[in-house]
Amino acid sequence: MTALPDLPTLAAAQTVVIKGDIAANVARHVALAALAAGKGAKLILFPELSLTGYEPELAGELALRPDDACLAPLREAAAAHNIVINAGAPLVNDGGLPLIAALTFRPDGTTAVYTKQYLHDGEESAFAAGQGGTMLDVAGAAIALAVCADFGQPAHALAAAHAGAHVYAASVLVSVNGYDNDAALLQGHAAAHAMPVLMANHGGPSGGWHCAGRSTVWDEKGRLVVAAPGAGECLLLAGRSGGAWSGRVIDTAG
Repeated sequence: MTALPDLPTLAAAQTVVIKGDIAANVARHVALAALAAGKGAKLILFPELSLTGYEPELAGELALRPDDACLAPLREAAAAHNIVINAGAPLVNDGGLPLIAALTFRPDGTTAVYTKQYLHDGEESAFAAGQGGTMLDVAGAAIALAVCADFGQPAHALAAAHAGAHVYAASVLVSVNGYDNDAALLQGHAAAHAMPVLMANHGGPSGGWHCAGRSTVWDEKGRLVVAAPGAGECLLLAGRSGGAWSGRVIDTAG
């Protein structure tokens, strides 16, 4: 039996966001990206709206453009540490409500934009539905992105699998009460499509939600590779070599 192809080390950053403080959150993203890169990670995935917090009532005033100057430290960090950084922010949508975006900063200085396609009930009052985006190439691995409610639509994960994704990377805000159901959905996508899943969740409260933390990586059979034990800030690292997975949690809060 042929071994599965190797996958680079990937990191899920479980962050505790400071409400509305883009500069402080950018600085923490940069520090965590440097730490992840130092551990060999080629991608670091942050939670949904990680640069602002999940704050629908503030989305209009906090909305960014991908080339905004306040994001320059992320562009510089990606280049300096040779790591792909994926961070969440409300995105200016000329003529409409902001989009919920996952902004990817590549080591070559380019930026990619993914916008959340499926909104949770109630989000339509503050956000517009997006159009998704192309997969990321991370050290030869095809990474399909999802932002929270996207993964609740079976067609979304199915499309990623059909497109040849090696990993399904979900930036989320999942509450304590919703965690079991959402984790089961993501684990099911991994098993159904033979597609590993990387999930980065908030490690602290945001937007009035009691976030669960418990960021997780599942392998291509839906088996647990590594998971954060609860809330709080941490990094998950996981990779596949010679057909075998390895993973670990780094406590960064101290």
